[in-house]
Amino acid sequence: MAAVTRILLKLSGEALMGPDAFGYHAGTMAGIVDQIKEVVAMGTEMGIVVGGGNLFRGATGALSGMDRATADGMGMLATVMNALALKDALMAAGVPARVQTAVTIAHVGEPFERDSAIRHLEAGRVVIFGGGTGNPFFTTDTAAALRGAEIGADLMLKATKVDGVYSADPKKDPAATRYEKLTFDEAIARNLGVLDTAAFALCREQKLPLAVFSIFKPGALARVVMGEPEGTRVVP
Repeated sequence: MAAVTRILLKLSGEALMGPDAFGYHAGTMAGIVDQIKEVVAMGTEMGIVVGGGNLFRGATGALSGMDRATADGMGMLATVMNALALKDALMAAGVPARVQTAVTIAHVGEPFERDSAIRHLEAGRVVIFGGGTGNPFFTTDTAAALRGAEIGADLMLKATKVDGVYSADPKKDPAATRYEKLTFDEAIARNLGVLDTAAFALCREQKLPLAVFSIFKPGALARVVMGEPEGTRVVP
């Protein structure tokens, strides 16, 4: 399989905190930036949707009694903070980057605008999409699928803590096996929970293939982009 031209990377907020319980872990951030820099140097255009779980989770706030829409608004702001942190780290590493947000915050990032985002990508800039979809009740998985479809990505990548999709939780079941390739229909039939329902439905409808891999394996991002055996592919 040949390398893809344009990708949408979904990066969880938890990935940024590494072994820490909150916030950002410098070594982990540096490793993620190195992988992104490697792929950008290959000529791949990259958009990134980053979560906010290292700072605040809307669903968790709602469980503690907070109004869900209010909690999700706070979660969206957390993703904007993470987008800024990631942009700063990329720029320090010599990778041009821009932040676009679904939640308009003057002097922090550009408001999301599809044509502008595509122009940035074509100019070789990484575009980091903060603010989720801009609406409560939707996860950043759904934001990633939405932005991937909007920018015409060839592939959506979900960076996780495990190296693909397994038949069961590999931490709990030593007999769990990793799938190298699945169709959307197979993933649904096996109830594998690759993405949340709305995100998965959007990827399936738009025929946007998905790759699930571990961001903590050095060089894994580049191997996925190059089409080498890495993680799990979910295809139409």
